[in-house]
Amino acid sequence: MPETRDIPLAEARALIARAIDKAEQLGLRGGIAVVGGTGALVSTSRMDRGGAGGMARARSKAWISATQQIPSAEHLARMNFVSPPVEKGFVLCSPEAAFPGAGGMPIVDGDEVIGGIAASGATVSPFFPAGIEQDRMIADGRPANPEDLLIHYALGLPYAGQHGDDHERWARSFGPFPEDAPQGAGMAAAPPAGQQQELAGAIRLADAVMQEAARRGALVAVAVVDRRGDPIQQDGMDGSPTAAGFLAPALAATAATFELPSEQVAGRFPQAMLERLLPYAVSTAAGGIPIRQGGRVVGGLGVAGPDPALAAEIVVAALKAFA
Repeated sequence: MPETRDIPLAEARALIARAIDKAEQLGLRGGIAVVGGTGALVSTSRMDRGGAGGMARARSKAWISATQQIPSAEHLARMNFVSPPVEKGFVLCSPEAAFPGAGGMPIVDGDEVIGGIAASGATVSPFFPAGIEQDRMIADGRPANPEDLLIHYALGLPYAGQHGDDHERWARSFGPFPEDAPQGAGMAAAPPAGQQQELAGAIRLADAVMQEAARRGALVAVAVVDRRGDPIQQDGMDGSPTAAGFLAPALAATAATFELPSEQVAGRFPQAMLERLLPYAVSTAAGGIPIRQGGRVVGGLGVAGPDPALAAEIVVAALKAFA
């Protein structure tokens, strides 16, 4: 039967790479998330020094754009119009819309929405960072805020602000917008990003996992997190179980923050206690392993799919091959 489509992983990664190219050109740091048309996570990447929490905000806005099939700014306007009980009820029914901010955009194939993309993070916002080149904040002769600029650039769309009055925001940062403003370099081609060493390593590790999974005939989701458990890179292989996209980062965070393979945490701490005390999702199933460098834990790797035992084999083999 016909089904809602998710943007393929390769296409999602290409969009994220374009967004990161533009972000690095503008001197921005944050995370970019792509969610499929069904609402399933496809891929996310956090730039170096991108700040904790940005990936979660980007994922939420991308989810709204994908599932509601509108820019998240339009969704936010609707939520501001309805009564508080309706707004609260929407989030209760749609917990992945926990951060209903502006900036997410649907990804369209013909007349079909196949995903959503959004960005957020340390300096990815609608406000102008100090020292940014003003010409890069002008697109088609109009002021362009950084967050919306990089998302529209990634999608290959003409710039359209999603965060209110760009002229007012410009005036607060630079003074009145010039009447004789140039066309600007906002949509100028960005060179490939070359300063994302932590992210590049996380992508290589995620690729090693997916190559190992493919060799074993498995479809998995993978997450690479930092030592605090915040995601750096997440990917879901095309056709992987939807639940795997939630479980992989929980496994990785458990392994990173306890500095143990995820299944070894179960015997030391009750799962209910972990869920009550920790500010991130955890799982004590098999499939998460700490990432060690120079004798200390610097992050965690989590893999999830149909079989936890197979996921645990894949994660160990991939990390060994990566090293």
